[in-house]
Amino acid sequence: MGVKFEHVTKAYPGHKPAVNELSLEVQTGELLVLIGPSGCGKTTSLRMINRLEEPTSGTIYVDGRDVCSYDPIELRRGIGYAIQQTGLLPHMTIEQNIELVPRLLKWDKKRRHERTRELLSLVDMDYDTFASRYPRQLSGGQQQRIGVLRALATDPPVILMDEPFGALDPISRESLQTELKRLQSRLRKTIVFVTHDIDEAMRLGDRIAILQDGQLHQIGTPQELVQAPRDEFVAKFMGRLFNFPKIQTSVDLIGQFMQEDTSHVHQECSEHGKIVKIDHLPLWCWIDRNGVLRGVSSQPPTGADQWDRNDWTDPKLAAVKDTDASEVVLKRLIEGEAEALPVIGEGEQFIGVVTQRSALKALSNVEMENDE
Repeated sequence: MGVKFEHVTKAYPGHKPAVNELSLEVQTGELLVLIGPSGCGKTTSLRMINRLEEPTSGTIYVDGRDVCSYDPIELRRGIGYAIQQTGLLPHMTIEQNIELVPRLLKWDKKRRHERTRELLSLVDMDYDTFASRYPRQLSGGQQQRIGVLRALATDPPVILMDEPFGALDPISRESLQTELKRLQSRLRKTIVFVTHDIDEAMRLGDRIAILQDGQLHQIGTPQELVQAPRDEFVAKFMGRLFNFPKIQTSVDLIGQFMQEDTSHVHQECSEHGKIVKIDHLPLWCWIDRNGVLRGVSSQPPTGADQWDRNDWTDPKLAAVKDTDASEVVLKRLIEGEAEALPVIGEGEQFIGVVTQRSALKALSNVEMENDE
């Protein structure tokens, strides 16, 4: 079920349009990010999809049907909605919060209970531990997980997310971004996601729509926006005013923005070495007893023999060297759609990881230095 904007304008009396002639289409199963400076119209555009705001002109379609032809209450109950402050009701338990919309839709008690169990298991939250708690008894990250689960409660085909992780600390935020990517790869919902954070947009979006003053400047994949910004505003917003082959900066070597202090858990094996899981990232590394990287995987190794080489990608194909140029690494991160790559040093020793976030942040910092 897709979402389509056709020449949509939202104007308030005495002000310039908050959204001006917006036309774009969100494909079924796609996560589209709306991003731009404050006041660009991204949240207004999102809220018009479920008619929390009404368009002044133009048409918005959900599954080929004009949203204005729906009863607003019926429309909202069929679309998931997650916001920055979670919107959890403090006097209700976690289970009661999750099953709020199913209850309004008159699901029976057994069906609601089973759905709550299923959803909590999706984010590795034990039902017996969390279902009877109240929001105040959860951490900020846990509350936000419940907010996302409530948006998923009725299994809606379309989900709207308005800066859902914006109020969280960086570690919780990155963890939930990873969680959302994992859920989306499994559920393939049509998601419209608002953020002001370009790192978050690059990490989550199948495509990104960049808005300014209520108008769409460019929509495309992260790779397209980095490599072919349509105008100077997009280029500046993406932090990519330079061409990849011409980068000559203080971070030319990947080793200068590599993350060395990565939290991780590992399994020891006296014969084969250890498997390292990089915390908050879909990255598993097989490191032998001498510290040499032997294999890389984006999935946890399974089966009777988790050391079977057929389950691992050769590091020559899935890792980068600490002497590689930054533009080469960034292109691999974006074009290969990898969230992170292991870094090897002399003798193919595993020495750290580089992520889209760390690479983009380092290069953006350099651009700011060059502008001064």
